Amino acid sequence: MYTIKFNFEQKGLEPVTLTNVEPGQSILEVALKNDIELHHNCGGVCACTTCHLYVEKGMDHIDELSDREEDFIDRAINPRLNSRLGCQSLLLEGGSGEIEVTLPDQTQFLGE
Repeated sequence: MYTIKFNFEQKGLEPVTLTNVEPGQSILEVALKNDIELHHNCGGVCACTTCHLYVEKGMDHIDELSDREEDFIDRAINPRLNSRLGCQSLLLEGGSGEIEVTLPDQTQFLGE
């Protein structure tokens, strides 16, 4: 089981920590199941960048970055070395540990 802490760049949003998160699901799925807003315009199929996030801690608990995901991250707003797409950040089976992510300010997508 995993513990995931969601931090937010958007002002006024407090961090959220989830415990006992089961492996085998993406960070996008975990966020949506727990009423954490994370845009996903393509429906979570690695065809856009709206679920872009930063993995601050626990990258070793998440599936490796694919070439396709890397191509999309290059198109994201403010990509960093720790950038991932929430839909492609699958929690490894049989694992446990702490993961910390930061969600970019998603108000930047409102005009698109």
